[in-house]
Amino acid sequence: MSWDKRLFDIFFALLLGVVLLPVILGIALWIRLRDGAPVFYLSERMKTPEEGFMLVKFRTMRVVAEDSGVSGGDKAGRVTRTGRVLRRTRADELPQLWNVLKGDISFVGPRPPLRQYVERFPDLYREVLKSRPGITGLATLVYHGHEEWLLSRCRTTEETDAVYSRACVPRKARLDLIYRENRSFCFDLVLMGRTAARK
Repeated sequence: MSWDKRLFDIFFALLLGVVLLPVILGIALWIRLRDGAPVFYLSERMKTPEEGFMLVKFRTMRVVAEDSGVSGGDKAGRVTRTGRVLRRTRADELPQLWNVLKGDISFVGPRPPLRQYVERFPDLYREVLKSRPGITGLATLVYHGHEEWLLSRCRTTEETDAVYSRACVPRKARLDLIYRENRSFCFDLVLMGRTAARK
């Protein structure tokens, strides 16, 4: 990651963290009182093909003993009423400001993948993860809605995994590589602006 991109991430994460601190604390209290503990959901993601980190989000689903893979229709019944609101507004992603400050992710870049897909598609992710993963990015803006629609139709973990591997991984990777070839400070600002404006 370039030094200017890293400085921007630190400055903007600190600024947003201060401005949104009452909102973050309010959401945390709301989840704790309404849905109980834990308030946060931790998921291992990859910042490089070899190095993982714990991505932090507000918890939006009921906790189960075994949970793996991406979220599809097979997990829809576990989403809490609070979680539906947080997902619709993307407020569940506010704790990722901590990941930005730590340097795990940037504001803009490919979404950080699960280890199982990096290990399954090593050649693909070797190229994708040459860019620091981000909260939002070109693939998120262009493909996220279609990905949600595809996965919402899946009824089992196996079906969700198959659809994600076949239809989502390669298409998002192509968009992530387009971003890498065209990355600039102005392009990042455009993508962040489009993300903020998205309903």
